[in-house]
Order: sequence, then structure tokens, then C-alpha cells
Amino acid sequence: MTETGKRPWWQLLWAMVLAVLVPAHVQAADADLTEVGYPAVLAGKPLAFPQDFGAHPDYRTEWWYITGWVQDGAGVERGFQLTFFRVRTLIGDDNPSRFAPRQLILAHAAVADPATGQLRHAERAGRAYPGLAEAATGGTQVAVGSWSLRSDEGVPGAHLAPYLAPYQTHIDADNFAFDLSFETDRPPLLNGRAGFSQKAPDPINASHYYSRPQLRTSGTLKLDGEAFAVSGHAWLDHEWSSEILPTDARGWDWIGINLYDGGSLMLFQMRDAKGRAMWAAGTLGDKAGQARKFTADEVRFEPLRYWTSPRTGVRYPVEWRLHLAGGRTLQLRPLMDDQELDSRSSTGAVYWEGAVRLSDVQPDGGEREIGQGYLEMTGYAERLNM
Repeated sequence: MTETGKRPWWQLLWAMVLAVLVPAHVQAADADLTEVGYPAVLAGKPLAFPQDFGAHPDYRTEWWYITGWVQDGAGVERGFQLTFFRVRTLIGDDNPSRFAPRQLILAHAAVADPATGQLRHAERAGRAYPGLAEAATGGTQVAVGSWSLRSDEGVPGAHLAPYLAPYQTHIDADNFAFDLSFETDRPPLLNGRAGFSQKAPDPINASHYYSRPQLRTSGTLKLDGEAFAVSGHAWLDHEWSSEILPTDARGWDWIGINLYDGGSLMLFQMRDAKGRAMWAAGTLGDKAGQARKFTADEVRFEPLRYWTSPRTGVRYPVEWRLHLAGGRTLQLRPLMDDQELDSRSSTGAVYWEGAVRLSDVQPDGGEREIGQGYLEMTGYAERLNM
């Protein structure tokens, strides 16, 4: 598919889309979204399942994002992630051809392997076309080529409660692959105000956002052709929006942590061009499904230790202290430092996304590990264009 010394067709297509979309949309950041063809994210609009498990093709961007930790029979722990993106391009909306690039489907996958100290990662992308690259409405059915994430939650009669339907994923890359199943016994956890997640002081910058923490995970992981039976836990985020990054924002820091007591913690901060927090929020869930929401003045990220990528020269804060309302302090440490993901062949971004451990910091300075999950940090290489 890719000739030596040449870029594959989907990289060229994505480069053309970025060239057309990004400048126009940056200029239109404060415009009425209906004028540029996208619906706005509205507070008070309830999420409905199983419909909202599926794609929302009218919106600008959307992603299904699974992160997790697995352990093999020898007790070796590894992190993994997969993300499927759907992008509405506004190109060819009036073209009846099925080949018109109205929607793009992109995917990332990675495995954090502390035995080698390497993050194995790969990418896929394609314009939406039935059977080749698609994101279905009504339920989780998204794929790019042989890569897929699926559930039968949208199939009538398949489950008494659609939110109990398990997910399955298949990812195959050159030096890693995984076939995993994810099971849950709890409904989606809505972030923000009933799924309306504000990203900046202006509520126009928002997404519809829910999480599926504490997914029981099992299946097979392959590294360099060697297969391992694995089990563990995962976290799924599904988010869709029509807004680009706020004009004065550079990127964000986000965590999704499965707590050992059965609960969950999601926190994020949006950073400005000088690295200062311009917005923050979070959701602390318990195993019964109850949630405590954190507002912008109740969350503070404090960077503690930095790591510099030998490939890109980008400097990332890989250890954090997290300060929450009520005086609670948490410590975040990576499974390994080198978890930088270079996706310039698909979404155009270089960022850090990796497995981390979370500890409670005690009054005497001691620590108690309370969970595992993932940290994502964007905008350290350059401003993230969305």
C-alpha cells in the first residue's frame, strides 16, 4: 500500500483536509457554527442510550478512546490504548458519490512495554466507505480496515439493558496486535453537567462526553508474533463536539484512573500559550455509580518531574501532583517515561499518552497507591490544531 519514499494516499488526503480546514476554522472560531455547517453542543440536551453509543456524523469531530492495563500469566504489566476518530470534513456534502471524503475515520493504537522501555504504536486512516472505514450510528461499530471496535448494544433484543453489552476490539500492527473484550456492569458515567463538558470559560467550547470506567478486560496480546493471554481493566471515553480548541488554548492534560476500590477519577486541565491552566474539571465516581463533579476552582495540576524525548526534543511533565477540593493531594507516576506518540502521519499531532499509577499522599508525606490508568498530554510539541 505504501511505496518506498512516497506517502500513502490517506496521508496525502489528510494533509489536504488539514490545509483546507484548519485556517478557515481558526478564523471562524467565534462564528455561529450553523454558518459553517456544524451543530452546536448544547447544555441541557440529554444523552440517550443506546443511540449515543454510536456516531454523530453531523458534528465536526468525535472519538472512542479506550485505555487500560493488562497482565499476562507471568505477572508482567503493560498499558495499551486505542482510539478511533471520526471527522466531518465539509468536503463533498453535495456530491452523491460514495467516494466523496465527507467523513474521515482515523485510528491510533499503542502498547506500553516496560520490558523494552518502548511504546509500540501504529496508525490507520481512511475516508468513510462501507466495509472499509466506517462509524455507524445507533451503537458502537467503528472500523478502519481490519482494525475495529464493536458492540451489539444497538441491536434490538440483544441485551435487556443496552449498557451491559460488552465491547470487542481487534488491532493488528507490524510488531504488536491485540484482540480484547471489555465487560461492564454499570451504566455510562456522564461528565460535566449531565454529559455537557465545558472546556473553557466560554461555554461555547464544550463537548458531549461520557465515560465507561472499570471495564473488565480479557483476551490476547501479541508482541513480535508471541501471543500472551492477558486480563486487566480498561476505561472508555466517547466524546463529540463541533468546536475547535479555544483561540488562547495550546493543549490539555487529562487522566482517567480506575481506582482499586471500584471507583474512578477523571480530571483535565486546558492550558494557555504560557502553560497556565485556563480551565479544569473532573468527575470522581464510586462503584455504586454516584459521582462527585469538580469545577474549575477545585482542581489544580502541579508538574513535578520532566522527561525530554530523544526523538522530537519535546519536554513533558511525566510526574504530577494533583490538588483537589477539600485538601486531598494525589501523586501521578508513569509506568515508564517514554510514552510519546507521534501521529503526524494521521491526526498531525505529537503528544504523550501513557500508563500511570495514582497514589494518595498522606499528611506525613507517605503514599498509598490507589489506582491505575492513563495520562494524556497535548500541546507540548506545538499548539494542537482541532
